[in-house]
Amino acid sequence: MSDSAPSHWDPAPSPRDGRLTARHHPPVAAGRTGLVPMTGRDGDRLAVGYVPEPAGDGSAYRLVLLLHGAGGSARQGLDLLLPVADAQHLLLVAPDSSAASWDLIAGGFGADVRRIDALLATVFDGYPIADVTVGGFSDGASYALSLGLANGDLIDAVVAFSPGFAAPPVTHGRPRVFISHGVDDRVLPIDVCSRRLVPHLRDLGYDVTYEEFPGGHDIPVPVRDSAVSWLTGHPPRVGARP
Repeated sequence: MSDSAPSHWDPAPSPRDGRLTARHHPPVAAGRTGLVPMTGRDGDRLAVGYVPEPAGDGSAYRLVLLLHGAGGSARQGLDLLLPVADAQHLLLVAPDSSAASWDLIAGGFGADVRRIDALLATVFDGYPIADVTVGGFSDGASYALSLGLANGDLIDAVVAFSPGFAAPPVTHGRPRVFISHGVDDRVLPIDVCSRRLVPHLRDLGYDVTYEEFPGGHDIPVPVRDSAVSWLTGHPPRVGARP
């Protein structure tokens, strides 16, 4: 992550800066629950979502945008937190990247930011949302950090499982951050990734919770559970999943 990334309010947010324009508001229509395929105008799949049944007290959802790793799929992104979605009242949205990995990794923010912005706008129209989180694994974790730090005025928390880097062109707000990494990771080695990234983020003033674990490029269940407890303030409870 560059020390020179400026923090400011840009009057014309641009996808090239990773800026999202969608904002949560009272829903204008009732959305579906359960597994929800999200498609474009041509019928192509853009994402897959999972929406728990509405809470009995009418409380709003925490929306969690979940980003898959390189060469992965929307369903793989969804599965990162699907086992705990109902118990924690998490509305999950997992996009497919427009190429093999996310646009930033391929050369710069653009197509995927526009796709994610449109998906968020659709979700905000259909569901009551209180908070927005972005999370991911591997390349998806790097993208989650970069997108989250660029949009801290919308996103209040970032969950990054085994990230490689963070590269927001601009930063806004101060989302809290959870990062985990395996000490034996041979895909994104911990010494040149999280062990450098975490101190840098802390030096910049971010509230970072960091967990190392014995293992490789993976998300052990106890690490996932720690991330969920950190995010929601409640111990994870796992139920039946579709």
